Parts: sequence; C-alpha cells; structure tokens
Amino acid sequence: MLQPLKIILLTVVFAIAVAGQTVRRSAMPFAAGETLSYEAKISKIIQGIAVADLVFTIVRAPKSDDLIVKAEARSKGTLLKLARYSFLQELESTIATGNFRILKTVKHDVQKERVRDSEAKFDYEQRRVTYSESDPKEPLRPPRSIASELVGETHDLVSAIYDLRLVPLTVGKSFTVRVSDSGLVYDIPVNVTARERQKSVLGNVICFRLEPGIFGRGRLIEREGSMIIWITDDARRIPVRSQVNAPFGKVEIRLRSAKNVK
Repeated sequence: MLQPLKIILLTVVFAIAVAGQTVRRSAMPFAAGETLSYEAKISKIIQGIAVADLVFTIVRAPKSDDLIVKAEARSKGTLLKLARYSFLQELESTIATGNFRILKTVKHDVQKERVRDSEAKFDYEQRRVTYSESDPKEPLRPPRSIASELVGETHDLVSAIYDLRLVPLTVGKSFTVRVSDSGLVYDIPVNVTARERQKSVLGNVICFRLEPGIFGRGRLIEREGSMIIWITDDARRIPVRSQVNAPFGKVEIRLRSAKNVK
C-alpha cells in the first residue's frame, strides 16, 4: 500500500515550483488561518471508494514572520473496513515568507503498526538538504540519514503547492520544477495544457489544467502513470481537483471545503 499512499498524497501535495521564483509577501493569495480540506477516492473495480481525508492549514510560526503549513492525510471508510489498512501522515513545513523558501519539514508517518518520524533541514548557505528518519518504537536504533545538494529554488511536498499559487500560468507554458522528498531532489517537467471549467464547492470555476511528469524512471514515482491538477484561474488560486491514473486504479481528489480564504 505504500506506493498508492504516496500517490494519494502527491495528487494533492504535488511539488511544483518555478526555479528562481522570487515572491513578494503582498502577492500571496493566502494567509495564516486558511484551511483547505479534500477527500480522496480510488476506483478500479468498484467506482469511487472513499479512502482518505486531507487537510491543509496555515498558521503563523511563533516569534517570527515565517509560515507553517500543517498537512494531514488520514485513512477512512472502505479502506479501513474492507482492506483493514490504516494510515496517518502529519507534516509541518516551515516557510520563510520573505523569499518563500522552505526551511524545515517535520513528518509523522503511521502505516498500520509501522511508525516513522522524520525531519528535513534546508541549509541554503551550505547548499544542502539533510534528511533524518527514525523509528520511535526503537529509540536505540540509529536514524537513517540522507543528504543531497541544493541547486536553485527547491521546495518540499507541502510548500510547493503554495508556491504554485504564486506562479503566473498561461496555456502552453512548460517549465521544470525542483522537488525534495525524503532527502532526495528531483526535477519534474510540467505542462499547462488547458483552461477548463470545473464544478467544485467554490462553484463553477475556470481552472488551469496542469500535467506534471512525476511518473517514470528516476522520478518521484518509478512506475507508469499520469497526473492532472486543476487550479482556479482567479485571485484565490486554489487547487480544486486532482486526478492520477496508476496501475492500481484511478485516484480522484476533490476540494470539500475552503475556510478563511484570503
């Protein structure tokens, strides 16, 4: 279930950020207090099985102007009843608002009885991201560590979606994005392929359709598949729907509620 879980998370928490993008705080279409909630469904033999809830909340970091984005993915419904599989992922991404750079990622990952805690630190002076993962059930075991070089603008899986909301989009635009996940760094091609109307809890909204290439050898998911993401073409720049096709089925994630939108 590990690969399907990672794909479910990436379908919403996809890492897309323009290298070298500089952002002014006044341009941010979001602020502390915003909460976006999504529901994930998987279909293959049975249509539309609800498997997870995902919630993203922005808070102000204590004693600084930094932002913290808290993300939670929790299993639900048929996945618990039929597959007897449960998971919980909690992530906290600390972001410097002056240049919108990721500073630190803290993650708590539970998959049935398996538990892992991890932290990634981004050192821009040393041009290095250092990732450390430990098992809280075995405190005497040394943590697993990975370090990679930082080149240009890099984001984690959570901060990147918010950076995307700051990037100008036009149909036909193509660019490469830089993603750090579990201490490794990936370059991902992204194409803006259409401008389409989508039904959502925000109403009938016009959205940009983006197709990031996260599948394939040497990429985030080393399997065959495809991903589409729709983000509103308005001042809010909210992702309202994501869809991925993978060997185990189709994942559909839709926005369920948006609170305190700026």
